[in-house]
Amino acid sequence: MDTSKIKKGLGRGLSSLIGETKTEKNTSKVLISDLIRNKYQPRKTFDAESLEELTLSIKERGIIQPIIVRRSEQQKNKYEIIAGERRWLAAQNAGLHEVPVVVTEADDLKSLEFAIVENVQRHDLNAIEEAQGYQKLISEFAYDQEKVSKFIGKSRSHVANCLRLLSLPVEVIKLIEDSKLTQGHAKVLVGLENSLFIAKKIIEKKLSVRQAESLVKIFKSKKNRKNPQKDPNLSQLELSISDKVGLNVVIKNKKNNSGTIIFNYKDLDQLNKIIEVIKSNY
Repeated sequence: MDTSKIKKGLGRGLSSLIGETKTEKNTSKVLISDLIRNKYQPRKTFDAESLEELTLSIKERGIIQPIIVRRSEQQKNKYEIIAGERRWLAAQNAGLHEVPVVVTEADDLKSLEFAIVENVQRHDLNAIEEAQGYQKLISEFAYDQEKVSKFIGKSRSHVANCLRLLSLPVEVIKLIEDSKLTQGHAKVLVGLENSLFIAKKIIEKKLSVRQAESLVKIFKSKKNRKNPQKDPNLSQLELSISDKVGLNVVIKNKKNNSGTIIFNYKDLDQLNKIIEVIKSNY
C-alpha cells in the first residue's frame, strides 16, 4: 500500500475504510475459537460494566453488526479480528459458539487503520492507548504527525499532545491506563521531574485540571526560589576562598548587600583550621 495516499479515516467513517478493501459479499458464521485478536489492536483494556451490558444485549438479540476479520497469515484456518473485538469478547461471555463475520483483505497498515478508526470514533481508547496507536503508525508505517493528523481528522497539536504522554514515567502512564488520571491531567505532568509525586497529589486531593495546573505552578515557583541564579562574581569569590582555606565555602548575599559566609567542615580538624585562619588574621 502507498502510505503517501492518506485518507481522512475519521472524516469518512469506518464504512469508508471497508469500502477500500476487497470484501466478501456475504456474511459468514465462524466458530468463536477460530478468531484471534488483532495484533495491532491499540485497545488493551475493556470497561467491565460496558462489556457486561453488551453481553446481556447479545444474549437477548444476538450480534447485530458482524465482526470484520481477515485471514490470519500466522495461524492456518484462523481469522484475525480487524474491528469488533469487544463483540467477540461479549459473545464468549454470552456463551455463543459462532459469530457473524465479514472477511476482508487487509494488510497490516489497513488493519491498524481499522482498529484506530473504530476505537477513536467510539471514544473507547484511553489517552495512552490512543498515543500508542499513533506511535505505531509513525514507527512501523512511516507516518509523520501531519499524516496521522489528516488520517484521524484531528489537529496536529492533538496528535503531538497525545504522543508527549508516552514520555511520562511508567508509573504515571499506568495511572492513566487505569483511568485514575485524565488526559487533561496528564498533559499538565509532561516534562516535570516530580510528575509521579504531583500525579499522586492530584488523585489524593481529587483536583480538577485547572487546580492541577495551579499546583504545578506552585511547585515550579518554589523550585525557582530554591535555585535562584547566583551572581557569577560571588561564585568566583567562593571558589577563590575555598582554594585558600581548603574548605567548601558558600556566600549568601541579600539585595541590601548584607548576608552570610558559610564554611562547611567535616571534622574537628577542619573546624580548628577555620578558627586558626580567623585568629591569625583578626
